[in-house]
Amino acid sequence: MKTHDQFAEDLALYALNELADSEQQEMEGHLQTCSACRRELHAMRADLALLGLSLSGPQPPARSKERLMRAVAAEPRGVSAPDPAPASQRRLWAILIPSLAALGLFLVALVLIRHNINLKDEVAELGNRNQDQIALLDRMSQELELLTSPDAVHVSLHPQKMPRQPSGTAIYSPSNQRMMFMASNLAPVPEGKAYELWIIPMHGAPMPAGVFKPDDRGDAIMMDHKMPEGVEAKAFAITLEKEEGSDKPTSPILLMGAVG
Repeated sequence: MKTHDQFAEDLALYALNELADSEQQEMEGHLQTCSACRRELHAMRADLALLGLSLSGPQPPARSKERLMRAVAAEPRGVSAPDPAPASQRRLWAILIPSLAALGLFLVALVLIRHNINLKDEVAELGNRNQDQIALLDRMSQELELLTSPDAVHVSLHPQKMPRQPSGTAIYSPSNQRMMFMASNLAPVPEGKAYELWIIPMHGAPMPAGVFKPDDRGDAIMMDHKMPEGVEAKAFAITLEKEEGSDKPTSPILLMGAVG
Protein backbone atom coordinates (compact mmCIF):
# COMPACT_ATOMS: atom_id res chain seq x y z
CA MET A 1 0.00 0.00 0.00
CA LYS A 2 1.51 3.38 -1.06
CA THR A 3 2.03 6.16 1.47
CA HIS A 4 0.78 9.73 1.04
CA ASP A 5 4.30 10.89 0.04
CA GLN A 6 4.48 8.24 -2.69
CA PHE A 7 1.12 9.38 -4.12
CA ALA A 8 2.33 13.01 -3.99
CA GLU A 9 5.44 12.07 -6.00
CA ASP A 10 3.27 10.50 -8.72
CA LEU A 11 0.89 13.49 -9.09
CA ALA A 12 2.92 15.07 -11.92
CA LEU A 13 2.88 11.79 -13.92
CA TYR A 14 -0.88 11.49 -13.31
CA ALA A 15 -1.47 15.06 -14.52
CA LEU A 16 0.37 14.17 -17.76
CA ASN A 17 -1.51 10.82 -18.12
CA GLU A 18 1.83 8.95 -17.88
CA LEU A 19 0.83 6.45 -15.17
CA ALA A 20 0.07 2.79 -15.93
CA ASP A 21 -3.62 1.75 -15.78
CA SER A 22 -3.27 0.04 -12.38
CA GLU A 23 -1.32 2.99 -10.90
CA GLN A 24 -3.82 5.48 -12.38
CA GLN A 25 -6.76 3.65 -10.77
CA GLU A 26 -4.90 3.55 -7.46
CA MET A 27 -4.19 7.32 -7.69
CA GLU A 28 -7.85 8.09 -8.49
CA GLY A 29 -8.91 6.12 -5.43
CA HIS A 30 -6.45 8.10 -3.29
CA LEU A 31 -7.63 11.45 -4.70
CA GLN A 32 -11.19 10.69 -3.58
CA THR A 33 -10.02 10.61 0.07
CA CYS A 34 -7.13 13.15 0.08
CA SER A 35 -8.04 16.84 -0.25
CA ALA A 36 -4.38 17.94 -0.16
CA CYS A 37 -3.52 15.87 -3.24
CA ARG A 38 -6.66 17.14 -5.03
CA ARG A 39 -5.59 20.75 -4.45
CA GLU A 40 -2.07 20.01 -5.66
CA LEU A 41 -3.46 18.29 -8.79
CA HIS A 42 -5.71 21.28 -9.60
CA ALA A 43 -2.71 23.61 -9.26
CA MET A 44 -0.61 21.43 -11.58
CA ARG A 45 -3.35 21.28 -14.21
CA ALA A 46 -3.81 25.08 -14.01
CA ASP A 47 -0.08 25.58 -14.58
CA LEU A 48 -0.17 23.23 -17.56
CA ALA A 49 -3.17 25.09 -19.03
CA LEU A 50 -1.42 28.46 -18.65
CA LEU A 51 1.69 27.02 -20.22
CA GLY A 52 -0.30 25.79 -23.24
CA LEU A 53 -1.96 29.18 -23.69
CA SER A 54 1.31 31.06 -23.47
CA LEU A 55 2.89 28.85 -26.12
CA SER A 56 -0.03 29.15 -28.54
CA GLY A 57 -0.16 33.00 -28.22
CA PRO A 58 -3.20 35.29 -28.18
CA GLN A 59 -5.27 35.77 -31.38
CA PRO A 60 -6.33 39.40 -32.10
CA PRO A 61 -10.08 39.99 -32.66
CA ALA A 62 -11.23 40.41 -36.30
CA ARG A 63 -12.69 43.90 -35.63
CA SER A 64 -9.35 45.17 -34.33
CA LYS A 65 -7.69 43.93 -37.49
CA GLU A 66 -10.25 45.75 -39.68
CA ARG A 67 -9.77 49.06 -37.78
CA LEU A 68 -6.02 48.75 -38.20
CA MET A 69 -6.35 48.22 -41.97
CA ARG A 70 -8.67 51.27 -42.36
CA ALA A 71 -6.22 53.43 -40.43
CA VAL A 72 -3.37 52.35 -42.67
CA ALA A 73 -5.42 53.13 -45.83
CA ALA A 74 -6.25 56.62 -44.51
CA GLU A 75 -2.58 57.57 -44.05
CA PRO A 76 -1.20 60.04 -46.66
CA ARG A 77 0.89 58.58 -49.49
CA GLY A 78 4.63 58.92 -49.15
CA VAL A 79 4.59 58.90 -45.33
CA SER A 80 5.99 55.65 -44.13
CA ALA A 81 4.75 54.21 -40.88
CA PRO A 82 7.34 53.13 -38.34
CA ASP A 83 8.35 49.56 -38.64
CA PRO A 84 6.45 47.65 -35.93
CA ALA A 85 8.59 44.56 -36.26
CA PRO A 86 11.08 45.37 -33.47
CA ALA A 87 8.33 46.12 -30.92
CA SER A 88 6.36 43.00 -31.97
CA GLN A 89 9.41 40.84 -31.69
CA ARG A 90 10.14 42.21 -28.23
CA ARG A 91 6.59 41.47 -27.12
CA LEU A 92 6.83 37.96 -28.63
CA TRP A 93 10.07 37.21 -26.79
CA ALA A 94 8.63 38.70 -23.60
CA ILE A 95 5.86 36.08 -23.83
CA LEU A 96 7.97 33.15 -25.01
CA ILE A 97 10.99 33.41 -22.69
CA PRO A 98 9.07 32.90 -19.39
CA SER A 99 6.98 30.15 -21.00
CA LEU A 100 10.03 28.31 -22.37
CA ALA A 101 11.78 28.64 -19.01
CA ALA A 102 8.73 27.19 -17.22
CA LEU A 103 8.58 24.35 -19.75
CA GLY A 104 12.28 23.61 -19.22
CA LEU A 105 11.84 23.49 -15.44
CA PHE A 106 8.85 21.21 -15.81
CA LEU A 107 10.81 18.79 -18.03
CA VAL A 108 13.68 18.76 -15.52
CA ALA A 109 11.20 17.96 -12.74
CA LEU A 110 9.72 15.15 -14.85
CA VAL A 111 13.20 13.64 -15.41
CA LEU A 112 13.91 13.82 -11.68
CA ILE A 113 10.62 12.07 -10.88
CA ARG A 114 11.45 9.27 -13.35
CA HIS A 115 14.92 8.95 -11.83
CA ASN A 116 13.43 8.75 -8.34
CA ILE A 117 11.09 5.93 -9.44
CA ASN A 118 14.02 3.99 -10.95
CA LEU A 119 16.01 4.41 -7.72
CA LYS A 120 13.07 3.03 -5.71
CA ASP A 121 12.92 -0.04 -7.98
CA GLU A 122 16.67 -0.63 -7.58
CA VAL A 123 16.44 -0.33 -3.79
CA ALA A 124 13.56 -2.85 -3.73
CA GLU A 125 15.57 -5.28 -5.88
CA LEU A 126 18.59 -4.98 -3.59
CA GLY A 127 16.33 -5.61 -0.61
CA ASN A 128 15.03 -8.83 -2.20
CA ARG A 129 18.57 -10.00 -2.92
CA ASN A 130 19.53 -9.26 0.67
CA GLN A 131 16.64 -11.39 1.94
CA ASP A 132 17.73 -14.29 -0.31
CA GLN A 133 21.29 -14.06 1.04
CA ILE A 134 20.02 -14.02 4.62
CA ALA A 135 17.90 -17.14 3.96
CA LEU A 136 20.89 -18.93 2.38
CA LEU A 137 23.17 -18.06 5.29
CA ASP A 138 20.53 -19.24 7.76
CA ARG A 139 20.20 -22.61 5.99
CA MET A 140 23.99 -23.07 5.86
CA SER A 141 24.20 -22.18 9.55
CA GLN A 142 21.62 -24.87 10.39
CA GLU A 143 23.51 -27.46 8.34
CA LEU A 144 26.78 -26.57 10.07
CA GLU A 145 25.05 -26.75 13.45
CA LEU A 146 23.86 -30.28 12.63
CA LEU A 147 27.29 -31.46 11.50
CA THR A 148 29.06 -30.02 14.55
CA SER A 149 26.39 -30.87 17.14
CA PRO A 150 27.91 -32.84 20.08
CA ASP A 151 25.07 -35.36 19.99
CA ALA A 152 25.11 -35.84 16.19
CA VAL A 153 24.75 -39.58 15.44
CA HIS A 154 26.21 -41.12 12.25
CA VAL A 155 24.31 -44.20 11.09
CA SER A 156 25.78 -46.32 8.27
CA LEU A 157 23.35 -48.28 6.07
CA HIS A 158 24.49 -51.56 4.50
CA PRO A 159 23.05 -53.67 1.68
CA GLN A 160 20.65 -56.53 2.41
CA LYS A 161 20.32 -58.50 -0.84
CA MET A 162 21.73 -56.72 -3.84
CA PRO A 163 24.45 -57.62 -6.37
CA ARG A 164 26.02 -54.20 -6.07
CA GLN A 165 27.47 -52.87 -2.85
CA PRO A 166 25.85 -49.50 -2.18
CA SER A 167 26.27 -47.69 1.11
CA GLY A 168 24.56 -44.87 2.92
CA THR A 169 25.04 -42.72 6.01
CA ALA A 170 22.34 -40.91 7.97
CA ILE A 171 23.34 -38.10 10.35
CA TYR A 172 20.77 -36.76 12.76
CA SER A 173 20.60 -34.69 15.93
CA PRO A 174 17.84 -35.45 18.46
CA SER A 175 18.20 -32.03 20.10
CA ASN A 176 18.03 -30.08 16.79
CA GLN A 177 15.43 -32.43 15.27
CA ARG A 178 17.30 -32.32 11.94
CA MET A 179 19.01 -34.91 9.77
CA MET A 180 20.81 -35.45 6.46
CA PHE A 181 21.50 -38.56 4.38
CA MET A 182 24.31 -39.43 1.95
CA ALA A 183 24.60 -42.54 -0.25
CA SER A 184 27.00 -43.89 -2.86
CA ASN A 185 27.17 -46.70 -5.42
CA LEU A 186 23.40 -46.89 -5.73
CA ALA A 187 21.86 -48.67 -8.70
CA PRO A 188 19.91 -46.54 -11.21
CA VAL A 189 16.18 -46.39 -10.55
CA PRO A 190 13.59 -47.47 -13.15
CA GLU A 191 11.33 -44.91 -14.83
CA GLY A 192 8.73 -43.58 -12.39
CA LYS A 193 10.60 -44.94 -9.35
CA ALA A 194 12.79 -43.39 -6.64
CA TYR A 195 14.56 -44.40 -3.45
CA GLU A 196 12.76 -43.52 -0.22
CA LEU A 197 14.38 -43.04 3.19
CA TRP A 198 12.54 -44.36 6.24
CA ILE A 199 12.88 -43.53 9.92
CA ILE A 200 12.17 -46.63 12.04
CA PRO A 201 11.12 -45.33 15.48
CA MET A 202 11.42 -47.11 18.79
CA HIS A 203 7.71 -47.75 18.68
CA GLY A 204 5.36 -47.79 15.72
CA ALA A 205 5.56 -48.14 11.94
CA PRO A 206 8.32 -46.78 9.69
CA MET A 207 7.97 -43.07 8.89
CA PRO A 208 8.81 -41.61 5.43
CA ALA A 209 11.71 -39.14 5.45
CA GLY A 210 11.94 -38.16 1.76
CA VAL A 211 12.58 -39.54 -1.72
CA PHE A 212 15.69 -39.13 -3.87
CA LYS A 213 17.39 -40.35 -7.05
CA PRO A 214 21.11 -41.03 -7.47
CA ASP A 215 23.24 -39.35 -10.11
CA ASP A 216 25.09 -41.14 -12.91
CA ARG A 217 27.78 -42.31 -10.47
CA GLY A 218 25.23 -43.68 -8.03
CA ASP A 219 25.72 -40.88 -5.48
CA ALA A 220 22.87 -39.10 -3.70
CA ILE A 221 22.46 -36.63 -0.84
CA MET A 222 19.52 -35.26 1.14
CA MET A 223 20.50 -32.07 2.98
CA ASP A 224 19.00 -30.65 6.15
CA HIS A 225 15.79 -32.68 6.52
CA LYS A 226 13.55 -31.96 9.52
CA MET A 227 12.92 -34.89 11.86
CA PRO A 228 9.38 -35.50 13.15
CA GLU A 229 9.05 -33.87 16.56
CA GLY A 230 9.26 -36.23 19.52
CA VAL A 231 10.39 -39.24 17.45
CA GLU A 232 13.37 -41.28 18.67
CA ALA A 233 14.98 -43.18 15.82
CA LYS A 234 15.85 -46.86 16.26
CA ALA A 235 17.10 -47.38 12.70
CA PHE A 236 17.06 -46.00 9.14
CA ALA A 237 16.20 -47.90 5.96
CA ILE A 238 15.99 -47.47 2.17
CA THR A 239 13.38 -48.99 -0.16
CA LEU A 240 12.49 -48.53 -3.82
CA GLU A 241 9.10 -46.82 -4.15
CA LYS A 242 7.05 -44.83 -6.67
CA GLU A 243 8.54 -41.52 -7.72
CA GLU A 244 6.31 -39.36 -5.53
CA GLY A 245 6.93 -41.54 -2.45
CA SER A 246 4.77 -43.86 -0.32
CA ASP A 247 3.19 -43.62 3.11
CA LYS A 248 4.55 -47.05 4.02
CA PRO A 249 7.20 -49.37 2.53
CA THR A 250 5.90 -51.42 -0.44
CA SER A 251 9.14 -53.16 -1.44
CA PRO A 252 11.95 -55.06 0.33
CA ILE A 253 14.48 -53.08 2.35
CA LEU A 254 17.62 -52.40 0.29
CA LEU A 255 19.73 -50.66 2.93
CA MET A 256 19.29 -50.55 6.69
CA GLY A 257 21.27 -49.24 9.65
CA ALA A 258 20.57 -49.33 13.38
CA VAL A 259 21.24 -46.42 15.71
CA GLY A 260 23.98 -46.98 18.28
